[in-house]
Formats: sequence, C-alpha cells, structure tokens
Amino acid sequence: MLARLLELPLLLVLAGLGFVSMYLPAAHALSVEAFFEARMFFYSGTLGLIFCAMVGLAFWSRRSPQDGLQQLLALFGAFTLLPVALAVPFYEALRTTTFLNAYMEMVSSLTTTGASFFAPERLSGTLHLWRAQVGWMGGLLIWVAAAAILAPLNLGGFEVTARAEPGEGDTRQVQTAQQDPTLRLRRSVRALLPIYAALTLALWVILLIAGDTPLTALCHAMSLMATSGISPEGGLGDTGSGIWGEVILFVFFVFALSRITFSSDTVTGAGQTLFRDPEFRLGLLIVLGVPTALFLRHWVGAFELDETDDLQTALRAFWGALFTTTSFLTTTGFVSMDWDTAQAWSGLPTPALILMGLALVGGGVATTAGGVKLLRVFVLYLNGLREMERLVHPSSVSGSGAVKRRIRRQGAYIAWIFFMLFALSLALITVLLAGLGLGFQNALVLAVASLSTTGPLMAVATEPLVVLADLGAWAKAVLAAAMVLGRLETLAIIALLSLNLWRN
Repeated sequence: MLARLLELPLLLVLAGLGFVSMYLPAAHALSVEAFFEARMFFYSGTLGLIFCAMVGLAFWSRRSPQDGLQQLLALFGAFTLLPVALAVPFYEALRTTTFLNAYMEMVSSLTTTGASFFAPERLSGTLHLWRAQVGWMGGLLIWVAAAAILAPLNLGGFEVTARAEPGEGDTRQVQTAQQDPTLRLRRSVRALLPIYAALTLALWVILLIAGDTPLTALCHAMSLMATSGISPEGGLGDTGSGIWGEVILFVFFVFALSRITFSSDTVTGAGQTLFRDPEFRLGLLIVLGVPTALFLRHWVGAFELDETDDLQTALRAFWGALFTTTSFLTTTGFVSMDWDTAQAWSGLPTPALILMGLALVGGGVATTAGGVKLLRVFVLYLNGLREMERLVHPSSVSGSGAVKRRIRRQGAYIAWIFFMLFALSLALITVLLAGLGLGFQNALVLAVASLSTTGPLMAVATEPLVVLADLGAWAKAVLAAAMVLGRLETLAIIALLSLNLWRN
C-alpha cells in the first residue's frame, strides 16, 4: 500500500499527510474542552482528506513515476503551497489575524525557521502544538529528502563529495534500486521515520520526567529534533525542568551536527565513524572554542569588577554560553536561562553578531539544521591550508588522507560558489527588506535568520524588537521567499531551472 501511495504525485501525498496530522491538535483541543478549535482542525483535516482522495483516485489507475528533478520541484511546492492548506485551521481557530499572517506562520514552521508572528500568550496550547507539529513534519521532510532527493542530485552539501555536477545524478549509481526515485524515497521513509519518531518520543518522556508539562515537553522535543526552536513558553525561561531540561536538550543537539549520529544512508556517512567525521569534529571545535572565548572575555570583565571569586556564577555563565552557542550553531535558536548571567557577572554585553555568525555556519549536511553547513566550511578550511602550503612549497603535492579522498577535486571550488551565492542572496534580501522600511541592522538580522532558518535570532538580535506581524505584505513575501530559499538552498533552486525538467 505504501509503495502504491508513493507512486502518486509527491505533493499530493504530502498534502494528505498534512491533513491527517490535523487530527492530533483536534484531539488536544477536545481534551481541554476548546471545542471551537477542535472543530476547526477536525473539519479542515476531513475536508482536505476528501479532496486528496478525489484527486488521488484520478491518478490511481495510472502510474506516474517522477525523476529526481520532479521530486525536487514537488519539494519546492511543499514549502510554498502546502502552508496554504496548513494555515486554514490556524487562521480559523485564531480568528483575530489575517490569512497572510497565518500563512507566514506555517511557512516559518514548515521550513523549521521557527520565527513567530504572534506573542506566545496570544496563542492557545492547541495552536502552539500545531506550530511545533508542522515544524516537526518539516524536519522529517528534509531528513528524508536529503537521502532520497538531494543526495542523488548532488545538492544540499553533497556536491562537494560527489563526482557528478550539482543537479545531475552520479554515474556511479548503476543499480536499479539506487536509480529508481520512488523506491529510494520509500526506503528512506522506512529507514528514517522510526528513528525520528523514536528520538522525539524519548526526548519527550525524558523532559516529562525532568518536570516539564506534557505540552511544553512535546513541543520542545519536536522543536529540537526539527531545529525549529518553537516553544509555547516563548523560550526556556519558564519551563519546569530548569537547568536539567537544558542539559537534556544539549545532548540531543548532537543529531544536528552530523548525519552519522543517526544514519549512514548517504555518501557522507558511508564507512565513517563519528569521531572521524570532519563535520562532527569541526562542530565540537566550535562548540568548545566559542564559549571558552566568551567566558574568558567575561572573566576579564569580572576581574575588573573583583567578581572572579563567585564560582557558581562563573559556572552558570559558562554553561549559558555553551548551551546557547550550540543551539545557534545547530540553527535551533533556544537561549539558555543563564545566557544573561555572564553579562550580569562581568557587566559586558555579548555581541549578537557572534550568534549570527554561528547561525550562518549551521549544522551538518543532510540534517535538519540550516546555514552554510559544516562540511562546506571544512572544505574551504582545507583549501585555505593547501593554498598557504603552496606559498611555502610551490611544488608540493597534496596529501591523500581519508577525508581528502572523500572530497572531489573541485569540491572547494563548488563550496566557494555556494558561499558566494549565499552571500549574494543575503545581500539581496537585506537590501530588499531595508528598502521596504526596516533599518539596515534589523534588515540584516532578519535576512540572516531567514536564510539560515534560525527564526529565534530575530528576537535576540534586533533592536528595537521587530514585530513581524506589523510588517507590510511585501516585506512578509520577501521573508517567506528567504525562508524557502534558506531551506532548499540556492543550488537546488538553480537546479529547478533545468531545461530537462520543464521539457518533461
């Protein structure tokens, strides 16, 4: 049955799953006696399923195989068109907003950006659950798409390790099972869905034991696995689990640093151990190096104020820097309760530019994290070392370590092209937002947050705080485009312009 369903148009299958998922918030609303919200989600899900069933029956009698580029187009449609359907129950249940704001909220959630257009107290628990659930589904979608769609097309970070050009299949894949896009998609769903669901369930149970309420624990578990940073409390400050909840979340950040932590279904994970993975090692270096530098800076400030004897405050300051740094590196965006402790301890502010830089670097290839990705940064780092080596020894030959053998000869060149495209996209989005009325600093922060899918950065780094719901329609459209561009990446959008796709 699963095999036959996956032969239907991919966008139709995703829409059907989205409508089925509306029954969970309907059940939650019913349990808290929010009957109007329960009806809105139930009716929307039921009517949507009826529509999908009618369209599905029209396609059922004929096989419609899709190649990789067509699946990529369906993925683009999922991030742009599917939020229209997902916004319907949100808009109807809230009743005090425009449909554009509801659509933007769903785009932000589905792309795992997590930027909220509403104050936390304005939304009910059911609507918070729906936001986190949509973000969770978006994270699962990108997990599966990375192995089933992006990897075969050498996109999403795989272009620096593959032999074929970005947007083209690798000629080394000669087996039919590897070449059939539908079969590859089915195998990825079967392999990754149980892992993703089990990790989310485990995190939810652990947070419950630590003291969080069921709704808060579930939303935070979903948000961390999807790196969306969505919280019904508006952050981690008012949770019942306290510091132990942050420790638990910190452990699960590892799944956004490298795909090897949960799967070896791609080229980046084949035959590789975790501590030999360059992405994971670079991530650990950043996670340990940046908080240490921040701590030493604040320690110097505390020394001038003669506050260095307060060991407990110093440890809390280091933990706040460690947790927040890791959170923004994985593009989750949770801020530690002790993030402000360091500032109170030393009297020195922590530049938001550091968090913006971490979000731009991002997490691992083929994870739910956004940003430039650690693998591309590592490839550029290796190329820089090689160029400096050639300055000293012009006739030297590059080494042949295991890591270098996995990187294609033009890997650094393609990584640099992506970095330039990312920088140009960042500049364009910033100029457009600034031209639509935002100040340059806030426009830059919003552009970085959107392209790196780190929505909570908007609340941390903007001064004064930008209320997204108050932006004009054109500014919201630019933000929506930036979120989708940041989630799919520039090379994937360029691949959609392929003439072969539109000929078919």
